[in-house]
Amino acid sequence: MVNTPTVAVIDIGSNSIKVLVAAPAPAGGLAVLASRTLDARISAGISQAVPRLSEDGMTRGLDAIRTLLADAAPFAPASIVLVATSAVRDAQNGPEFREHVRAATGQTIRILTGDEEADLIGRGLTCDPALAALQDFYVFDLGGGSLECLAFRSRQVKQSASLQLGCVRLTEKFVPDPAAPFSSAVSQRIAAHCATVFASSGFAFDLPPGAIAVGTGGTVTTVRAILAAQRGIALEATPADVTVDTLRTQLREVGGLTLTARQQVAGLPPARADVFPTALATLIAVAERGHFAAFRHSLYNLRFGLAREALGA
Repeated sequence: MVNTPTVAVIDIGSNSIKVLVAAPAPAGGLAVLASRTLDARISAGISQAVPRLSEDGMTRGLDAIRTLLADAAPFAPASIVLVATSAVRDAQNGPEFREHVRAATGQTIRILTGDEEADLIGRGLTCDPALAALQDFYVFDLGGGSLECLAFRSRQVKQSASLQLGCVRLTEKFVPDPAAPFSSAVSQRIAAHCATVFASSGFAFDLPPGAIAVGTGGTVTTVRAILAAQRGIALEATPADVTVDTLRTQLREVGGLTLTARQQVAGLPPARADVFPTALATLIAVAERGHFAAFRHSLYNLRFGLAREALGA
């Protein structure tokens, strides 16, 4: 019997921390052995002039990492990869958090640059069998601290950008009271800000007409989870193409609630309820700029790209 190498990847994001345990699949690609997401929100305060991780945020982050390492341990991974993105990358005390994690777990966190993050997301997306037929397409991965944007031509990344348009960052910047219903005025300010950031980023929406937009990250997953709860079906049974009309409907219906009421919406994780309207408004702004009618949802994200890298797949 040949031992199959496994890898455990822990992605320390601004809003959530995730683990993927994977091994090479017999027919190529990756076989998922375990996967879990914990909402830790280590990025509170990320929009400040001098971003810093709070003590509570670092504690939540460390607790989540310990839990996910324990989840991975029964699989005896040959390698364990911990990476951090926007929140830790931008925080003045990011090195302090990395040292806390190293001292408590013996694991070293790799800080990804924006370019590395975008490229690894692209590498992960090409593992998704549902996207195997796509040649020219866009990818947008919305996190708490940043929005990763990619353009593929013939399944190769030809353009990428990491923009500071994460939903935690923009909520802190533009939403005066996250406990109140989300207003159209705030939505308009977010849309205008997104347009300004895109205009200065140099990211061009120049793929051939008909190129689709792939959406990854917790926001699109949550949109489908809410639809699934409303219809009494599994998330996998909802359409993978999430229309902009659906995003607008959820922004109107869910965003129109107080935070307390939002936290009771089936399918919406309570820990995401404060930033969810901002995330919807951001995706709508992206769709309007790129003239997309929908985002095709994929769960194959950064973790899959890192797993492929670690396994040499």
